[in-house]
Amino acid sequence: MRRCHLVIFPVMATLCLAGSVLAESPLPEEPHLLNVQQLLSTHLCPGCDLADADLRGAHLIGADLRDANLTGADLSWVNLEGADLTGADLTGANLTGAFLTNATLINADLDNANFSQAQLYFVDVTGASLDNVNLAGATIVGTPISIGNGVDPELEEEPIISPPELWQLDPPSDVHPGSSERIDVPEPVMPSLHRHRGPRRRPRRGPCHPRYGPSVLQTHGPEPQSPTQYQGVLP
Repeated sequence: MRRCHLVIFPVMATLCLAGSVLAESPLPEEPHLLNVQQLLSTHLCPGCDLADADLRGAHLIGADLRDANLTGADLSWVNLEGADLTGADLTGANLTGAFLTNATLINADLDNANFSQAQLYFVDVTGASLDNVNLAGATIVGTPISIGNGVDPELEEEPIISPPELWQLDPPSDVHPGSSERIDVPEPVMPSLHRHRGPRRRPRRGPCHPRYGPSVLQTHGPEPQSPTQYQGVLP
């Protein structure tokens, strides 16, 4: 029995020593994965290493990514509305379909970045490097990026610069109010544009009290000579 104990104790000691060594040295995790988790949970990751990170479709509204390393990162269809990417390195990043309303890209490195189908509304690109940027099919409003800058001549699509009606942008901010120039004279003024002259007579319903004085009529042009002057114009 004593010999058996002598054999068992060294074996147990060896196993305990090996277990303590494993507990003290956990498996290393890639630093940029921790940074991705931090960014998605807090939207705060200034100076983080996010190179080649997969951030597809992430909602990063108002995120702080100043001086972050996003080289080669996949930011396709990401919502970066109001995000601060001042000084960030986005060399070769994929921003296909990204939404960048009021984003800040001051002094950012955007060389070889892919902004195809992206929506850049009033983005601050002061001092940014924009060599060989892909803007095919992008919507650019209020952002000082020229049509010829970085556009591949072999691509069939071209950037869409400042649509004629800003309300047509996606997503729209407000419902289109419609045109205010359908008639020459505003509708509230029309009841006061009649004069009881000639054979045309007013129904006997008491005295006539025009709603508007001469000053209002003069503002909207000369007085009509006959009731048929606005025929076909009124709704």
